[in-house]
Amino acid sequence: MSVTIILADDHIILRQGLRALIEARPGLRVVAEAVDGLAAVELCEKLSPSLVIMDVQMPVLNGMEATRKIIAGQPGVKVIALSMHSDRRFVAEMLKNGARGYILKECAFDELTHAIDTVLKGQIYLSPGLTGMVLEDYVQRLTASEQPHGELTNREREVLQLLAEGHPTKQIAGLLHLSEKTVEVHRRNIMKKLGLGNLADLTRYAIRSGLTNL
Repeated sequence: MSVTIILADDHIILRQGLRALIEARPGLRVVAEAVDGLAAVELCEKLSPSLVIMDVQMPVLNGMEATRKIIAGQPGVKVIALSMHSDRRFVAEMLKNGARGYILKECAFDELTHAIDTVLKGQIYLSPGLTGMVLEDYVQRLTASEQPHGELTNREREVLQLLAEGHPTKQIAGLLHLSEKTVEVHRRNIMKKLGLGNLADLTRYAIRSGLTNL
């Protein structure tokens, strides 16, 4: 029985390259590609893959929030983050949201296949160099409860990313299946919780927090 994989990355050249390499290995099959986090969530609901290889920073819905949604709906799906960023915030947030692996895009393909094997066995895989950072971060979290954008709800983080990416209220409402009034309420709550006065401040916060890479 083959391992079914969804590739989620907004760079088509990278997706095509990964697909060719993965499918050259017996037992691995790419069943779909997603250009953003929301598409990845929808494809997982439809196809129930064994594994998702997820970019951390994507439009519409970033990899951190997409991972949270996928794991919440389908706990059996394994997620491996594939990112150019070794920032501790991204690593910690992906693992907190249910990812079972985190590797850097600069890695060799052999490392990716090793990560896939490790994660499918129920273990966690981190690129060399990230393990010490994660352990250090864990120790810090034992004595401090502060987490990236932790004061916002999951829905507010989704709305925040879309606002920062320039989507109008009507479009956000359609993407998240909400009313426009509800989106405006979320926007006001976000501004109030973060103490921000305008959209420019909100966008800067979203970038600093890793919710978008504008």
